[in-house]
Amino acid sequence: MLMDGLEDVCRVRVKFSEIDSMRRVWHGAYVAYFEDGRESFGRHYPGIGYADMQRSGIYAPIYDLHQRFYAPLALDDVAVVHTRYVYRPGARLDFEYKVYREADGVLCAEGSTVQLFIDVEGMLMVDLPDYYKEWQERYVERGDNHP
Repeated sequence: MLMDGLEDVCRVRVKFSEIDSMRRVWHGAYVAYFEDGRESFGRHYPGIGYADMQRSGIYAPIYDLHQRFYAPLALDDVAVVHTRYVYRPGARLDFEYKVYREADGVLCAEGSTVQLFIDVEGMLMVDLPDYYKEWQERYVERGDNHP
């Protein structure tokens, strides 16, 4: 029985370097917020974080990225990033994101990413890396969502 919906929540304070001439967070900064969410997710559910990838030499670069924007974030706002793992078969990592403004709980943006695995030579993999198989066995197949 596969479980769908492992989620992590992290907070990111908006920095001056992330705002544009309209004094709102520039749309490209949300890509970094999604990455902050994936990093936090990897710490919360160990086994597929960036350190795990580095140790194995098998990485998962972004293949596909989608973003939608609903309300602005401004300097010193706190963005609350919800990162949810979505199971899909194959050698891929899928995440969905929702970014809220902490002060009032308003949904500011949402998006999704797909990452594909590449081996030590940089070639696309069709089989799951060992570390990802082990991670799926622990968190997805057994449903151990309390690390």
